[in-house]
Amino acid sequence: MPESVPVRCPVCHRAHRYTAPSYPCACGAPVAPPLDPDAVPVPVGHRAWQEEWVTVRCGRCGHDGEWPRPELGCPCGTALRIPVAGPRAPAPAAPAAPAALPKPPGRPGFRSVPIRTARDAVTAAVLYLRLLGHEDVRRAHRCPPAGVGLAGRGVLARVDPSSRPATLRDVECLWLTAMTESARCLYFSLAGYAEDARARADALGVPLFLLDPTGVPQPVNGPADALDAGGA
Repeated sequence: MPESVPVRCPVCHRAHRYTAPSYPCACGAPVAPPLDPDAVPVPVGHRAWQEEWVTVRCGRCGHDGEWPRPELGCPCGTALRIPVAGPRAPAPAAPAAPAALPKPPGRPGFRSVPIRTARDAVTAAVLYLRLLGHEDVRRAHRCPPAGVGLAGRGVLARVDPSSRPATLRDVECLWLTAMTESARCLYFSLAGYAEDARARADALGVPLFLLDPTGVPQPVNGPADALDAGGA
């Protein structure tokens, strides 16, 4: 079972209960970062790519994977970094060079990375967004309820590397955030989408993509098909 710890925001002093998300290891086992219940959460200020990841070892196969460092968004607007127990290995300074892969539907010459960790999933999404013309994609300052938020000029994306299908609430939260920032939005998921989430995304015009093990984003609804075929 994923770990759950009490969290108090040091800015507004609200009390929360945070549950660590689980991610699928390459062997198929769910992996969750071990949380430190005695440490104090730290507000996220300046973001650095190397600090966004934590190395977690799979209890089944022993593989070390890089997963998003746990964060909680408080209603007061503060993004809180949840402390992880035990030492962690340093994350590489930059993603590995992508390998050429067969083109996905409608997107010639796409290059991506095989997905073994959450960092690979984010890299695949960034490369796809750049293919659409968004060269300035970066980690979003406002963290989503789960997963990793990406932002560029006029675009927001959410990358969900967890082992559960994205929910209706996940899609609506992304759409509402994009509306407040007058941006288009895209959703990338490793585990797919619940039926009501897909129906809501169709109604709102949110493109949904499934990240397959090769790292190629596959469109799974009408808005995604249109975007994939027509570009940015």
